[in-house]
Amino acid sequence: MLAEVLIQLAVVTVVLLLVSVAVFIGREHFARALAEWRSRLRRTAPVIAVLLIVLLINRVARQTAPAISREIGIHLTATFYNIEGEFILLFQSIATPELTAYFSMIYVYGYTFLLIFPVIAYFTLSDTRIFRRLLTAYALNYAIGLVLYILVIAYGPRNVMPAELAPTMLYDTNPQYQYLTREVNTNTNVFPSLHTSLSATVATFAAMTRSAFPKWFPVAVVLAASVAISTMYLGIHWGIDVTAGLLLAALCVRLSDRLVGRWSLSERFGNRYQRLRDRDRDHD
Repeated sequence: MLAEVLIQLAVVTVVLLLVSVAVFIGREHFARALAEWRSRLRRTAPVIAVLLIVLLINRVARQTAPAISREIGIHLTATFYNIEGEFILLFQSIATPELTAYFSMIYVYGYTFLLIFPVIAYFTLSDTRIFRRLLTAYALNYAIGLVLYILVIAYGPRNVMPAELAPTMLYDTNPQYQYLTREVNTNTNVFPSLHTSLSATVATFAAMTRSAFPKWFPVAVVLAASVAISTMYLGIHWGIDVTAGLLLAALCVRLSDRLVGRWSLSERFGNRYQRLRDRDRDHD
């Protein structure tokens, strides 16, 4: 079943990406990126490597982090419930089959597309700084999120509230999604909401690059907002988790601006190479 779900996810995502490349990027930018992909890849390779390492650590930690969390983590489920109460039931009160179908698709397909498309779009920009900042922000989200998942033990509303109050609508309507979410998450990984933080990160970058991709900006904002709402509508996250996700996104975007360039290996070696060439030219 997992293989079928992954194939379906891949097919839907690829179709969305193909349409989006044509609508938001255009043939000229995409063709130029294809012609220059080697040089751009060399400039961005260190950041790509860092992100891949962070993702690998997260993958491995999925097996060991729960045991570590039980030893050192702080149980905050009751605290979240006492602070927030039944806030998310506001979303369940407006539930309809159509909304449930929409937010379920957004949570799975929309979120995946939202993370992947900016990687393609920003790679087509001649200036690779935004691309490197995006990947850095992704890595920071996952790294900080992993630390918080270990330190904070909290169950989502669907695991705390009675089923008649906070039904597991995602799995009730699409039980096959359980096989996918089990591969990337556990019941206690709710604070912060990485769905929210990563989506908000994408929306922030879309705002910063709206002059280059004006059509993408409103789409990214709507998708990011829909992802954040879907986590509460489906009973997966508390409002506190979503708020923490927004704050984490703001932090990661800010840190990406401070880190990229200052700690960029490609820029350091590139600048050093240019200075050597200038010195040799002066000697000649």
